[in-house]
Amino acid sequence: MQKTWDPESFYGREWRASGSVPFDEDCLYLNVWTPAPGKVSKKLPVAMWIHGGGYREGFGFEPEMDGGEDWASRGVIMVSVTYRLGIIGFFSHPLLSAESPHGVSGNYGVMDQAAALKWIHNNIEQFGGDPDNVTIFGQSAGGGSVQTLLASPQSRALISKAISMSAGGLSSRPNMPFDTIQNANKAMMDYFDINTLEDMRALSFEELTEMAREYSSVTSKRMFYSPVVENYFLTGSFSEVALANEIPDIPYMFGYTANDMGDMAKPIADFCLLREEKSDKPVYAYIFSRQLPGDESGAFHSSDLWYVFHSLKHSWRPFTAGDEALSLQMVDYYTNFAKYGNPNGEGEEIWTPYTKETPMFMSLDANETEAVCTMTDSPKFYGRASLR
Repeated sequence: MQKTWDPESFYGREWRASGSVPFDEDCLYLNVWTPAPGKVSKKLPVAMWIHGGGYREGFGFEPEMDGGEDWASRGVIMVSVTYRLGIIGFFSHPLLSAESPHGVSGNYGVMDQAAALKWIHNNIEQFGGDPDNVTIFGQSAGGGSVQTLLASPQSRALISKAISMSAGGLSSRPNMPFDTIQNANKAMMDYFDINTLEDMRALSFEELTEMAREYSSVTSKRMFYSPVVENYFLTGSFSEVALANEIPDIPYMFGYTANDMGDMAKPIADFCLLREEKSDKPVYAYIFSRQLPGDESGAFHSSDLWYVFHSLKHSWRPFTAGDEALSLQMVDYYTNFAKYGNPNGEGEEIWTPYTKETPMFMSLDANETEAVCTMTDSPKFYGRASLR
């Protein structure tokens, strides 16, 4: 369940999918692209995709994410997953916590993702996959979800490699206490004189959303519906768990775009250097620098999705031969990482891990005719795109 995108908004126009799909709370489905259905001994690498959307919107088969065929053609099974969003996916309340055997509530959306990861582990052999070689990757809130799954004791043992796109790296931002969040939701329900589980469960998504909007408007209190540290699914933030060296000891790829929501170079570099201290497994850093043709939005937040999934054919933009080449190169990098934990695959090491001695990002760019992928020690952030 989610609000329908405004077709006149930037992303409504960009993805050209606003209002074109049904939204329903019965949403826990996944899509599998495989070149080897039924071949249980094939043991192909698997990549689980988690879409973004601020934990409030989005879905697993948006047109820019239609890339499973390209991934499968390179010998990587791709699985895109869905999860509950917004107030349906992340609402916590003392009454819900009281009925839980773990004494907590909320985090339902990321628990859905963990359930999908467990489904893959238990079933992917039937699709030719290797349950012990699963890469998780996601962008924006999906990249944050990747970090949450890496931090959670409920899911991290099932992850072989991880790619976090446009979700930052190490952060010193403190967590909002779980009790503060669930009590804020209780205050909202009390405001509307709704104080039993039965009354809460009788509310529709539309009613809940309107209540949250009205309550925020009247009280000037912002309601948060995203993952929270509640000492069951999450015992600490990603940064806290990483600093404690409790995230999986696996290869990582972290990056962002040149006109992203903010300059993420330092948080990503800090994460890379932390992993170098803790492990001999590599961390690869990148910046997607291609200024997309068609308008002045540049390498805006989410623009790299057209390239990661080689889905340029679904876009209105006047892509060039250089964009096509960059997209094919990026699919190679990502599928190589899923196969080998190294974006170079078994070829020449052009993309080197980020280390203290070689503090380098891969700049993913293109000109009119070809891909231009080069290593740089000073990734250029052009400022957050102004999207209208």
